[in-house]
Amino acid sequence: MERSRLAGFFGMGLAAATPGAAAGGCGCPPVEIRQVTTRRDLGRFVTMPWRIYRGDPQWVPPLLIDVKEFLDRRKHPFYRHGEAAQFLALSQGEAVGRILASDDPRYNQKHGSNVGCFGMFESVDEQPVAHALLDAAAAWLRARGRAAIIGPIDYSINYNCGLLVDGFHTPPRFMMNHNPPYYAPLLESWGLTKVKDLYGWWFVDKTPALSKWRSRVGRLAERCGVVIRPFSRAHFEEEVRKCQAVYCASRQDQWGFIDLTEAEFLYFAERLNRVGIPELVLTAEVDGRPVGFALSMPDINEAIRPLNGRLTTCGIPLGLCRFLYRLRRVKTARMLVLGVLEGYRRRGIGELLILKSIDHAMGVIGYRGAELSWTLEDNQVINRTIESVGGQRYKTYRIYGKPLSANVAP
Repeated sequence: MERSRLAGFFGMGLAAATPGAAAGGCGCPPVEIRQVTTRRDLGRFVTMPWRIYRGDPQWVPPLLIDVKEFLDRRKHPFYRHGEAAQFLALSQGEAVGRILASDDPRYNQKHGSNVGCFGMFESVDEQPVAHALLDAAAAWLRARGRAAIIGPIDYSINYNCGLLVDGFHTPPRFMMNHNPPYYAPLLESWGLTKVKDLYGWWFVDKTPALSKWRSRVGRLAERCGVVIRPFSRAHFEEEVRKCQAVYCASRQDQWGFIDLTEAEFLYFAERLNRVGIPELVLTAEVDGRPVGFALSMPDINEAIRPLNGRLTTCGIPLGLCRFLYRLRRVKTARMLVLGVLEGYRRRGIGELLILKSIDHAMGVIGYRGAELSWTLEDNQVINRTIESVGGQRYKTYRIYGKPLSANVAP
């Protein structure tokens, strides 16, 4: 069903876009669009958010070293099967916006679609700038034969994705996006329309729903024959393979999903393992077979927020020392993954995974709250599961799309 809907929406749109530069309208200075090919432009691309979010009390400056590695085709495993390009918007020599265009042939093969993505979108509040960036991304995708554009998505929905449209009053959690409210009107003015909404959920320890579920845990585990156990670092590679199998199998029918390659999954696992807590990486097993998987992480955004993007100062790892110190004092978490295999759903296994994660995060570690994100707006099974154990929906992210035609401007 999702495959046919996706192919139907994006299977249209044909010819080529106008690349390059766009002239500013309404008396605005001309906007130059430049593909990032030099170290200087890469630096401007990476630091662009500092201009946009100056004065935003909720923004968390990303670590510059992480952003550069994410874009490095020599290091990031996405580039073994996909391609991407970064574009910078300049006005009177000053960087005023950026965008990432990406193309994943594996995704289109799986879904029978012909779509490319835009992501890492940042822009001043001016339509000529936003439109010029989107025109450039569309032209790049059209040159690769793509007939539609979708986003914001950084490479695939396994990475950062979605435009925040509701819930601006709280900071973004680990690997979640944040943006100004004016981004939605900018994207929509170019002709992008909603494709799918994604929900972020918030948990606190003291809720009647959690108390009710705690009284049922023993009976439920006995009836299902399910065993919930933490990740074993002593068997790292074997455990990673089990988690990958459940992660991929539990999402095969999910809208927009594409399996992480083995290299991508290992890339994630090795990085998360640096700051992860084994008791927050849980596997549900029935008769020794993995049937469910939940991954929660300390919200390291709390630890990196004061660093202003840097782990070193004049070559001295002052930021790293501050990060390690603050990491031990993080007070919130994010559940990144919650998956249960088809055939084992509606048995309370998902609820058990959530409950066990919350009990350790809040009861043992002492976290004060946790985000579960994200879920699809129409995934009624998982959304009801989350609500049943006390989750409160508090953020909404939107994926937009548009067929590509000869004239990309609306």
